[in-house]
Amino acid sequence: MKLADIHTVVVLGAGESGTGAAILAKQQGYEVFVSDLSTIKNEYIALLEQHQIAYEQEKHSVAKILNTASVVIKSPGIPYTVDLIQQLIAKNVPVIDEIEWASWFTQSKIVAITGSNGKTTTTRLMHHILETADWNVGVGGNIGYSFAKQVALTPKDAYVLEVSSFQLDGIQDFNPAVSILLNITPDHLDRYAYQLDNYIASKFRIIKNKKSSDLFIYNEDDENIKKALPSSLENNYAISMDALNSNSDLLQVAHTDFSIAKTDLTLQGRHNWFNTACAVLAAKKLGVSDEAIAKALKTFENEAHRLESVVSLNGVEYINDSKATNVDAVYYALEAMTKPVVWIVGGVDKGNDYSVLFPLVKEKVRAIVCLGKDNSKIKEAFGPVHEIIVETVSVNEAVKVSSLYAEQGDVVLLSPACASFALFENYKARGNEFKALLMHQHKILTKGVSVSLNVNIQMNPSDQRTDNS
Repeated sequence: MKLADIHTVVVLGAGESGTGAAILAKQQGYEVFVSDLSTIKNEYIALLEQHQIAYEQEKHSVAKILNTASVVIKSPGIPYTVDLIQQLIAKNVPVIDEIEWASWFTQSKIVAITGSNGKTTTTRLMHHILETADWNVGVGGNIGYSFAKQVALTPKDAYVLEVSSFQLDGIQDFNPAVSILLNITPDHLDRYAYQLDNYIASKFRIIKNKKSSDLFIYNEDDENIKKALPSSLENNYAISMDALNSNSDLLQVAHTDFSIAKTDLTLQGRHNWFNTACAVLAAKKLGVSDEAIAKALKTFENEAHRLESVVSLNGVEYINDSKATNVDAVYYALEAMTKPVVWIVGGVDKGNDYSVLFPLVKEKVRAIVCLGKDNSKIKEAFGPVHEIIVETVSVNEAVKVSSLYAEQGDVVLLSPACASFALFENYKARGNEFKALLMHQHKILTKGVSVSLNVNIQMNPSDQRTDNS
């Protein structure tokens, strides 16, 4: 599609990505209309009004959208199967994602990272490495910061983007200078007709427009990647997770001369060594010095809700891994544990196959604490392999039950393997409630409870006496 053919841009969804896309479209001189079926948050209404962008909420004016849109930028959360999107496609109106739209208006270098697990950690680490090396670099995409808004308001020389399969479904010409594919395990299959091959194809769209000069880094051990990997790729580099898990005390990054003591890394565990190696290889190929990379690896702080050590109470460490919303993420979390585990699991099951976890559960888990409205699938899966499974319906109850089973030196691990929506707004709300409860408990244990009493005692005159003894 040629930019000259665009007159009106319609944005569906007024969240972070949609508002950013609208701001960029307005800046480029297009007519812009934003439509959201839900209530728009006040912060985004303020931005739309500040930039004089027309919008509607709690409805879609279908006729207006169909009759005026030259291009539609939709929220990644809107499936292509909904009726309005199908009508737009039938009219040959391009329906794209915000990352595609933003890429049309920048010549800056783009590093794009996708995978079923680990993409947020790797994206943040990659950004931290480049920032430590004094690059003028932004971070965005699925990580929660609008790529388009940055292009419009705070342009950078480079961008590191976490990209989801939903976002990749909406690209046409998007072409990163560096693409990283970490892994592919079954996830979000409800969006892909419950066909794993459809989901795999979506992930591989990250190299849809790859040129020979563009770099592609991928997981050498991932069977789903290997079976779909094109044979004709140039400038592609495989990294083996298994090789990184050797007994060596050094992290030696394949295809480079870079190595670092594993004890110097802030990210620990086999999966995180792999994420680190991918980011290091990309940084090396981009010309970042070993000194800057080493400094970044030693100072990086991982995001909240991803194997986040919260507090120790009575000799038990509590870890918040609320972002682990699928089985593969939980596998890596349990694999990284070096102490006996009381495992808090549950939520909205997404058709999980828990069998891959059975060996780790048998080896490492002392008790399973379910946190969800319907725990039948978890009980059915783990009943034959573990004798202690307890149901709870709140974080408070889950923590109390976990503390009963945990012994000094154990870990209580919130790693749900499920979506959060039955009891919480999102995984962040779930993790934050877990942390807040634990910190309250810590405060009680360390500072006690302060109680203020106001006592008003009225005595009868006959009860009053003077004691002269």
